[in-house]
Amino acid sequence: MAGIVGYGAYVPTFRITTKEIAEVWGEDPKRIEEGLGIKEKAVAGVDEDTATISIEAARNALKRAGIDGREIGAVYVGSESHPYAVNPTASTVAEAIGATPELTAADLEFACKAGTAGMQMCMGLVDAKYIKYGMTIGADTAQGKPGDALEYSAGSGGAAFIIGPEEESLAVIKATYSFTTDTPDFWRRQGADYPSHGARFTGEPAYFKHILGAANGLLKKTNTKIEDYDYFVFHQPNAKFPLRVAKMLGIQKEKVLPGLLTPVIGNTYSGASILGLAAVLDNAKPGERILITSFGSGAGSDSFAIEVTEKIKERAGKAPKTMDYINRKKYVSYAIYAKMRGKLKK
Repeated sequence: MAGIVGYGAYVPTFRITTKEIAEVWGEDPKRIEEGLGIKEKAVAGVDEDTATISIEAARNALKRAGIDGREIGAVYVGSESHPYAVNPTASTVAEAIGATPELTAADLEFACKAGTAGMQMCMGLVDAKYIKYGMTIGADTAQGKPGDALEYSAGSGGAAFIIGPEEESLAVIKATYSFTTDTPDFWRRQGADYPSHGARFTGEPAYFKHILGAANGLLKKTNTKIEDYDYFVFHQPNAKFPLRVAKMLGIQKEKVLPGLLTPVIGNTYSGASILGLAAVLDNAKPGERILITSFGSGAGSDSFAIEVTEKIKERAGKAPKTMDYINRKKYVSYAIYAKMRGKLKK
């Protein structure tokens, strides 16, 4: 079996509050905050993009794994906000971590589940012994049209995971299961500055149908029950959906909260579910089991059954924890936020 040899997270320093955004558009801050469960979100600086976020997370993953970048045989970067339409982010990241030239690399797109799709690709390459280690990254910068509901939730951040052989893993991936349909609930056409969405349509036929389909499919495939898992991580478009799906599955709220980061950094799109996994692994103990299910509009979900090993102890403290970045923050006004994210058009 393949497993997680190392992982790393990165969240930009800057934050903007829900209250700051709401007041600009004449909305009731309390209503917005209660509706989404989001208090603030992370904002990439003027010198940050998906590539720089990915590189920071990748370097942290290498530190935690204790391996050299030259040993990485594959790099996949999943994102909705690649810096270039044509020019891969993955090769930039590979160069920055010293993995070039003997590797395969590619950019991935499947909305918010691109990071977990890369995880499955690395698992296949490692299991087949084509490579020893593969790296998958999910990273994004805030995308939300001014005044749109997405502006409150679309945050910036990312996580990187190194997939390698079971005997070196701090957590073994016991199984994976995917659930995919053609459900266009969220999209961005070529050349468009901001994504569009189907509003309420994004809930029942999209998010909940696919999350439940993948999670229940994994439970059936592994012949396990909800009670067999210590932590659950679900994709976080807001803070309400993950808790609602947990209730539908009969999961205790306390088992979801350790990986629920949306209230303080927003939805980091491709990095959302794996950032939550990173936060859980930061505090997980040997023998504990994790069920993670991503969701990507369009639409699909990838679910994983993961078991933590004794090696989690020796990797602790080798790289910053996810919460180290979340607790390091500086607030900005809407005007500075608009300038940072290029919302001012000529």
